[in-house]
Amino acid sequence: MESGNDTQISKFLLLGLTEDPKLTELHPLIVGLFLSMYLITVFGNLLIILAVSSDSHLHTPMYCFLSNLSFVDICFTSTTIPKMLANTQTENNVITYAGCITQMYFFILFVGLDDFLLTVMAYDRFVAICHPLHYTVIMNPQLCGILVLINWIISVLYSLLQTIMVLKLSFYNKVKISHYFCELNQMVHLACSDTFLNDMVMYFAGLLLGGGPLAAILYSYSKIVSSICRITSAQGKYKAFSTCVSHLSVVSLFYCTSLGVYLSSADTHSSHSRVIASVMYTVVTPMMNPFIYMTTCPWLKKATWLKISKLQSQKSRILYQIL
Repeated sequence: MESGNDTQISKFLLLGLTEDPKLTELHPLIVGLFLSMYLITVFGNLLIILAVSSDSHLHTPMYCFLSNLSFVDICFTSTTIPKMLANTQTENNVITYAGCITQMYFFILFVGLDDFLLTVMAYDRFVAICHPLHYTVIMNPQLCGILVLINWIISVLYSLLQTIMVLKLSFYNKVKISHYFCELNQMVHLACSDTFLNDMVMYFAGLLLGGGPLAAILYSYSKIVSSICRITSAQGKYKAFSTCVSHLSVVSLFYCTSLGVYLSSADTHSSHSRVIASVMYTVVTPMMNPFIYMTTCPWLKKATWLKISKLQSQKSRILYQIL
């Protein structure tokens, strides 16, 4: 990178998928693969939202949180993949300073929302299994609305804090980011000014806002396992555990890929491992969530197929009227 620094830098270079010259010939394949994954992610999560909103059997706290999670996953993927696809297709890796800061803000926002929503869903499963007789009283619509609102407030404030702190940093005139999106850790380490305060806030906030939800999820499931073990019948145990399988699978996928991103970021010499881990985190996880829930939740699977059938019949009617 060039000497000199400028707090009003106008652009960055995203080199995540173009840093290796060997990948140049594979650009059409990369664009096709990521476009397919992005469309599957959007379509799958949108189907869940439509299915939950149209079926009265799914108007429960668990599916309310799930539809919120699906919306967040669509937004989460949309903050990085469209820009990456455009850059790869046009072979232009430039992103403006304002665009980079905006992308970073929304990325942090939706990661936080994902984390907190999974925690709220774990609490929902805890109440449903450990306090089934009081479930409808405890998980009332008002509490569900408050929990979602609190999630948004905390995530917005945390994302705003990190963004403001990055805005105070100075950068070199030309900054090359070894990633396909503007990631907070990369931005801080590429700054040419003192980043001690940024590092402290990043680590402590990560420990509090990342470790806190994980601890709450682990506590909820420890209580759930304890309650399931006290059920005498094998059928009762299976029925209770089956209501947690989908959420437990999504939580495992989310935190395993998060751990992969953290470990790869610690390896400063391997940008490829960091990019691959981030792809699993930002693309594969949101894409797999709808498949996990639709295959493990019978009511959701049924409602989804009904919605697809209705959409197909509406399409046929429109085509018939046009022709």
